Amino acid sequence: MLRRRRAGLLRVVGARMHNLRGLSVDIPHGALTVVTGVSGSGKSSLAFDTLYAEGQRRYVESMSTYARQFLERMQRPDVDAVEGILPAIAIEQHNSTKNARSTVGTATEISDYLRLLYAKLGEPRCLECGTPVRRTTAQTATDALLAAHPDTRAHVVARVPAAERELLRRDGWTRLYGDADAGLVDLDAWTRAGPLPVVTDRLTLHGGERARLAEAITAAWRLGGGMAEVWVEGAQGPLRLGEGLRCAQCGRTLRPPQPRLFSYNSPLGACETCQGFGRTTGLDLEKVIPNESLSLAQGAIVPWRTEKFSEWQDWLETWARKRAYRIPLDLPWAQLEKQHRRMVLRGFGDYTGVYGWFAYLERKRYKMHYRILLARYRGYTPCADCGGTRLRAEARSYRIGERTISDLEALPVGELKRWLHGLPAALSPQARATAQPLLRELAARLGYLEAVGLGYLTLLRQTRTLSGGEAQRIRLAEALGAQLTDTLYVLDEPSVGLHPRDTQRLLEVLRTLTDRGNTVVVVEHDADLIGAADHVIDLGPGAGAHGGDLVFAGTPAALEADRDSKTGAALRQRRLPVPARFARPTGTLTIRGARAHNLKDLTVEIPLGVFTCLSGVSGSGKSTLMIDVLYANWLRSQRGVAIAANAPFERGPCDRLEGADQIDEMVLVDQSPLARSSRSNPATYLGAWSEIRKLLARTAAARQLGLGAGAFSFNTSGGRCEACQGQGAITMEMHFLADVVIPCEACGGKRFSEKALGARYGGKNVAEILDLTVEQALALSADQARVVRSLRPFAEVGLSYLRLGQPTSTLSGGEAQRLKLAAYLAEGEQRSRRLFLFDEPTTGLHAADVAVLLSVLERLVRAGNTVLAIEHNLDFLCHADHLIDLGPEGGEAGGRLIACGTPEQVAHSRGHTGRHLARLLGGKRRKVRHA
Repeated sequence: MLRRRRAGLLRVVGARMHNLRGLSVDIPHGALTVVTGVSGSGKSSLAFDTLYAEGQRRYVESMSTYARQFLERMQRPDVDAVEGILPAIAIEQHNSTKNARSTVGTATEISDYLRLLYAKLGEPRCLECGTPVRRTTAQTATDALLAAHPDTRAHVVARVPAAERELLRRDGWTRLYGDADAGLVDLDAWTRAGPLPVVTDRLTLHGGERARLAEAITAAWRLGGGMAEVWVEGAQGPLRLGEGLRCAQCGRTLRPPQPRLFSYNSPLGACETCQGFGRTTGLDLEKVIPNESLSLAQGAIVPWRTEKFSEWQDWLETWARKRAYRIPLDLPWAQLEKQHRRMVLRGFGDYTGVYGWFAYLERKRYKMHYRILLARYRGYTPCADCGGTRLRAEARSYRIGERTISDLEALPVGELKRWLHGLPAALSPQARATAQPLLRELAARLGYLEAVGLGYLTLLRQTRTLSGGEAQRIRLAEALGAQLTDTLYVLDEPSVGLHPRDTQRLLEVLRTLTDRGNTVVVVEHDADLIGAADHVIDLGPGAGAHGGDLVFAGTPAALEADRDSKTGAALRQRRLPVPARFARPTGTLTIRGARAHNLKDLTVEIPLGVFTCLSGVSGSGKSTLMIDVLYANWLRSQRGVAIAANAPFERGPCDRLEGADQIDEMVLVDQSPLARSSRSNPATYLGAWSEIRKLLARTAAARQLGLGAGAFSFNTSGGRCEACQGQGAITMEMHFLADVVIPCEACGGKRFSEKALGARYGGKNVAEILDLTVEQALALSADQARVVRSLRPFAEVGLSYLRLGQPTSTLSGGEAQRLKLAAYLAEGEQRSRRLFLFDEPTTGLHAADVAVLLSVLERLVRAGNTVLAIEHNLDFLCHADHLIDLGPEGGEAGGRLIACGTPEQVAHSRGHTGRHLARLLGGKRRKVRHA
């Protein structure tokens, strides 16, 4: 493709969004620009809150007022001028999809093209007898008969119910066909039981009778309800013809193909049982009996532990003790014989069982509290009718090359692409011409998914189950499929979740966008992506109040030579110093026979008391192993906790966990949002605000005004501004325009009443303290041990630039994850024997911040805890005490253990991770840290 370079510059003048300090910078059009810098330096404020917001705002305002109400409306960014802006598309890292109907196929529009393909080329099979069904018209039936039986005598017959004898006589149909021997019989002389074989015509099959034969067949269809028989002289029996899509053997009619028939989001195509969701709700025994190590006497059946339903527990124990049954009450549920468990569930004697109890609740579901109780023990199971395919039987009866559309949507993207590539060879010339434009579009979109490293996904995969990085790359593939030009693309760390093996493929995708004349701005920390950019903007020099300035703008080579840039220093160094020693395990936690998703009956040993990383290419099974298998099974086996219905993961099957008794707690520290409320902030999340409110309440002014600690909370009345309910602003809905948020006139945006603002600590009132960064707050309260103790974890995880009152809903995924980690650090180091699970903790971190995070994790390990992290960052992997590498590829080609051991040992393996580690480590080896 010839490169189509758009001339000119995108110029930003005086940007002041968030911590940007009057930033002015030029961005070349038609080029790949990387915005980098330490965490909190203002990268997202420039890329998303300034560039994207202005591009989107101008585009929306070019629409009619009617159209604006259906589009995203952006606030005008705080900037003096933005020149040369293009219509903008933001491809962010987080996955905001919650709809269970959204799948990879629908999100990328690939399913839409498959539906068109099946509507045009699909060949149905009868749902009753499995016979291939072809669309039959009077013309096609006539042509087939004339070709198969030339110059042969034939009778065209319609089978009519006997009850319509008088109607037939009135309409002049008086000839019936007995058989080859009896010949024609008059209607009045017919005495046989059953349908009446009405003859619509008898003729010789030759070209001159074509019109007559077609008319006879049409009449037979009309009389026989769409079915006709042709008795050909010399044949053993009749030839059956069904009108349209009707089975000639059993007469069953099929729906005519149309795209909606193959859509599980349409009433026409969705399975009637599950309504197109692929699963149904029912009783989940894992929630009723979550801890199988408990006996019946110990209350293994959770709902019967309550006082209200304890009589059912007494009833069970009474009947279980009877001589005729003798069901052990003191054995763990897992050790009971199958027949005893079946009796407890289904009932025996006068005891109606667990299922009987739920049937009793169903009869009471007209009461709200019974419906709530039922929902607590409900679970999802694959739909028995559609087998989880979501489509009704009629849609699954259509085939192309012996495959249904459900078969294709269940294939990994790479395998589906290869199957479609070979399809034209199996098609007729006419069908090939029909399919060609659809196959070309499908090949392009599937190729884009492969190019962004998602070839292991299936089209049926729910979008809401994707990681943030996968969701971002799905939208990137969708953008490539749209083939837009002269557009501004703003991306947030597209390398997240991507193995170093796939970085070059991602670069090729980004180059495809710029080659079409688009301008691509990427917020990124990956050294390979920075080095391949056309232009680099480095912000800093620090974070928060210390950031927001332009440190560098130019080529990657010039950045690497810049001595004032932390990013330049990281590029020169290329890797963090590797520790001289690695830790020695204090025990082992073993997962045996993990079979969830693509895991191949995997057995893995996780050393305890050390820092372990899970590595492997995207889709190799890392998240499945750590979260669905390890975490979910530990919740159930150790704590007797059932997985919540709205949890973002499900319990994956495995044979057992061994050694789980060596840990006291398992902590999942992921990147899920902390809170959606604007009232939640870092100070309240770690409990620091309670201590600060006490400080304010102890001031002389507060005592004089009669203000207690509660007066300094914006969540309760007493000291907050009641006009804005402590929000500091009032939102005015503007319908066709973006909502206008204006400072509260009563408090001037300070969130508190004048009375509460009268108390000051260290010369600052409550509103001014909330506006401090963590670093500033530590300096203000340096002599207050409780406050310092609650705020210090922020600094330890590299979040000292956050403001105390910043809503947690505005934090990035990486910041949210580190804030959760800070909460555990705030508990102190007296608690050990915990297993911390991290999902890509380096997300959003500059190389300088990765070093800070590693020191925190090292501190957790020194305190006797275990750290297990999913990660692709090579520097991070080099610092691990133990590596578990999965692969060799993603999807069905993954799920196997490639190598395990120290990073040096894994570097000698043949996997993709080992190859990249060998290049980085260069033969360095470490010693054991602990004896």
